[in-house]
Amino acid sequence: MKTILHKSNTRGHANHGWLDSHHTFSFANYYNPERLHFGALRVLNDDTVEAGEGFGKHPHDNMEIISIPLEGDLEHKDSMGNVAVIKEGDVQVMSAGTGIFHSEYNKNKDRRVKFLQIWVFPNQKSVTPHYDQISIRDIEKANEFYQILSPNKDDQGVWIHQDAWFHLGKFDAGKTASYALKNPVNGVYAFVLEGNVQIEDQKLALRDGMGLWDISEIQFISETSSRVLLMEVPMIK
Repeated sequence: MKTILHKSNTRGHANHGWLDSHHTFSFANYYNPERLHFGALRVLNDDTVEAGEGFGKHPHDNMEIISIPLEGDLEHKDSMGNVAVIKEGDVQVMSAGTGIFHSEYNKNKDRRVKFLQIWVFPNQKSVTPHYDQISIRDIEKANEFYQILSPNKDDQGVWIHQDAWFHLGKFDAGKTASYALKNPVNGVYAFVLEGNVQIEDQKLALRDGMGLWDISEIQFISETSSRVLLMEVPMIK
């Protein structure tokens, strides 16, 4: 087993007033040559957008972009004609492929929106752009990891152009769980959304991240009530 630990206070940070963003991996003006990506996981941004503010129309291409709201409502518009509001309990994916433009704004004028923006390198380029959005309310399970993303259109959750699987878990204090990798040559990046946990004897707190590879199954203990995102991705160079 190989591991890498990223404590929350070691992340890159940018506060633009309207946007407060923490970067687990190099992004925009934050550059760390030792934190370029974890396998196919390229970006893990922890964003807070002030009331009524947001990202104006901007382009993307050849990237799988996943948004997971943690609090509030985020309004999305794109050049494919999609207009949607995503909120806590939703997962959104956008395969940028040959190129898209989109904007994201805090839908509310009286409170902030918090969300994760995640970029994954695709396993094929110049695909037709694709958009999907689901509510996880009907698939979430207590005290176990449940799938929210996969490479398969007919599988549970949203899908992307990569051999990647994302799982969420919400646990009571003292609960244990395990996660068996779908592909043993992949790695898993764990990100703590709430509480304190232990993964393979490593203690993790709020917004800590940990990557593990050369391992087939991960053992997990929830030391307090907790919520954790697991991202299984190919370990590309």
